[in-house]
Amino acid sequence: MRTSLEVADIFRSAGPAYRSARAGHLSLHQLKIMSAVEYCRTSAMGGHVEACTDCGHWRIAYNSCRNRHCPKCQSAAARTWLAEREADLLPVGYFHVVFTLPAEVASIALQNKRELYDLLFRAASQTMQTIAADPKHLGARIGITAVLHSWGSALTHHPHIHMIVPGGGLSLDGERWISARPAFLLPVRVLGALFRRLFLTRLLDLHQAGKLGFFGGMAHLADRRAFLRHLSPVRKKRWVVYAKPPFAGPEAVLAYLSRYIHRVAISNSRLLAFDGDKVVFRYKDYRRNGTDRQQVMTLAAEEFIRRFLLHDLPRGFHRIRHYGLLASGARRENLERARRLLGTEPPAAEEMPPDASGSCPPCPCCGGNMVIIETFERRYHPRGPPSPPAPTGRTTS
Repeated sequence: MRTSLEVADIFRSAGPAYRSARAGHLSLHQLKIMSAVEYCRTSAMGGHVEACTDCGHWRIAYNSCRNRHCPKCQSAAARTWLAEREADLLPVGYFHVVFTLPAEVASIALQNKRELYDLLFRAASQTMQTIAADPKHLGARIGITAVLHSWGSALTHHPHIHMIVPGGGLSLDGERWISARPAFLLPVRVLGALFRRLFLTRLLDLHQAGKLGFFGGMAHLADRRAFLRHLSPVRKKRWVVYAKPPFAGPEAVLAYLSRYIHRVAISNSRLLAFDGDKVVFRYKDYRRNGTDRQQVMTLAAEEFIRRFLLHDLPRGFHRIRHYGLLASGARRENLERARRLLGTEPPAAEEMPPDASGSCPPCPCCGGNMVIIETFERRYHPRGPPSPPAPTGRTTS
């Protein structure tokens, strides 16, 4: 039986009051997220009954909501995605690069998620590809896998992009592989300066075209002059681009991706306590070092829900994107060329059982094979197994 605390528990307990207090102020998309998280893997989603063919043990398995904001559903999605990406890895070092928006711009992004998150992707990817192609730096066409995160560890709004980049690329004529230096990919100050210029130029174009909306305390930014004054400090500020040391081999890349690619704002494992009014959870304070970085925060339940919903993504928005050598249209051809130039063969594809995606986990009692014996629709409960006949108290001679 499950005993750990989940985000769903907080939503089920405090969600009704939160929805009532903010009636008319929550979008339909946010209401659907709350409902999906609350009902995930409950009878409200339907499911099936599994029974062991050896010992007869049976269990109920409820369906997942498959909402990309749900902490319980993303682990399965990550496993599927990783299996597909493993074949794309090249036998080179990989770098981790992070592009972050300053607070003045992040506040605008909160009210214009689709436009500014997309702009963040485009500006960051163009920055990387432009500097990498410059003969003064790498002089190569690189590949990028980029992932958007909109949160800080304390659930605050902090939009940034994580990039996984192979340590090198194809020469501009495509005839040779150019390797990056072992512990250096591209200069971060140069990346930050170009990123700032590209982003701000396009941000002003969006404002000029009337594609940005401003509400509440930011309504005055609809005026061009007020908007320019708001952006004035960030024109001179250094925009943070952080390049971490390269990973120690493809296995480390996959381990990182498994943690980051399908992450949501907070995982159930970080929750410590909930008493119906306050939520206690772990977070990282990046201003501290060492063991002091791990901290504990307590929030009122309604504030916890508000922060969680800050990170809803627009419908249909792709938060994982590939660029350069890894862009979908020419990915296979580029990877084959890169491997040929590196003198390596593609990794052998692992054969999966044909029913692996739909197979049941083994029996927890004897390890035997579990099979589905009954399915049931949403909001219906399954029938229990037949009860053994009650003893009559009589004996036969």
